[in-house]
Amino acid sequence: MTAQPKPSTPFDASRAAAFEARFVQALNEGAMLQLISLAHRSGLLAQLADGEPVTSGELATKVHLDERYVREWLGGATVAALVEHDPQAMTYRLPPEHAALLTDGGEANLAVFAQYLPLMGQVEDDVLACFRHGGGVPYTRYARFHQVMAEDSGQTVLPALLDAILPLVPELPGRLERGIEVLDLGCGRGLALIKLAERFPTSRFTGYDLSAEAIDWASERAARRGLANLRFEQRDLSDFDRTAPAQCYDLVTTFDAIHDQAQPLNLLKGIRRTLREEGIYLAQDIHSSSHHHGDRDHPMGTLLYTLSIMHCMSVSLAQGGEGLGTMWGREKAREYFGKAGFGHIEVHQLPHDTMNDYWVLRP
Repeated sequence: MTAQPKPSTPFDASRAAAFEARFVQALNEGAMLQLISLAHRSGLLAQLADGEPVTSGELATKVHLDERYVREWLGGATVAALVEHDPQAMTYRLPPEHAALLTDGGEANLAVFAQYLPLMGQVEDDVLACFRHGGGVPYTRYARFHQVMAEDSGQTVLPALLDAILPLVPELPGRLERGIEVLDLGCGRGLALIKLAERFPTSRFTGYDLSAEAIDWASERAARRGLANLRFEQRDLSDFDRTAPAQCYDLVTTFDAIHDQAQPLNLLKGIRRTLREEGIYLAQDIHSSSHHHGDRDHPMGTLLYTLSIMHCMSVSLAQGGEGLGTMWGREKAREYFGKAGFGHIEVHQLPHDTMNDYWVLRP
């Protein structure tokens, strides 16, 4: 019996018009993010944070930048409604409501996150080649990645580490005070470990990361601060299920690190192997569903899937890995934690950080 063709869906002109308007708005908003990234990195936003009106020449002199570029940036910032402009006085001003969100004067500097799209755009040709031929893009192709990630964690992890994250395990601050062995995997530039090592001098801290650049930066910073209870080591964690020292650590942490590993399940099995019987595994990772339809209402879902394609999934695939991806989600996380041998699994969210889940796992 011949299948009957399905009737075509009528073309909805109003839907097309709405998408066109949305697309034009997205072009402008994306361009605004580029302006914000440039102003964050160049110091323009920090200089404008005082809210005082300035001319383009005055602003350029204060931040030691070329006036012509500053003037054109101010033009873009004016039409984007980032700054206020007085055409008679030819001055520009960053309103305090914007300064509170785009500089270090507020609770969080959102300008940090504007850097991601320009950063990922640098590897678009590499990622396009992967679409056509498979494989991935190695970490070495991502200039400034660990610098931007360190700024990112400075907004989410570091401010809450002592007062909100550690207390998810009520006994943990006391154990750290008395002295325990701590391991942070995928530590990046090690800012979380540095903060913990300074706060808990009787505990001993170790950080592993694949990036030599990140480990060198972290080691130099720890040495400069005289932290004898902290060490960093460059290490590939793909075989951690076999190479992890058995029952050596009282606390293992990962901050936004599992989903871009080459072999995430191997890493999780290694964490279970290296934990002592009373040990704790504390993991921060992206809050999401493991199903596309479950992320339709995610407030940052489009950005996070884009970052997964442009970095997190790709760096895993570049190592011949699984390519788990940023949006692996709670369901997949629970599955992997169970396969790794964890018997007690809790998940929390913190009021300041709706983008991440915080997992507390015990053997």
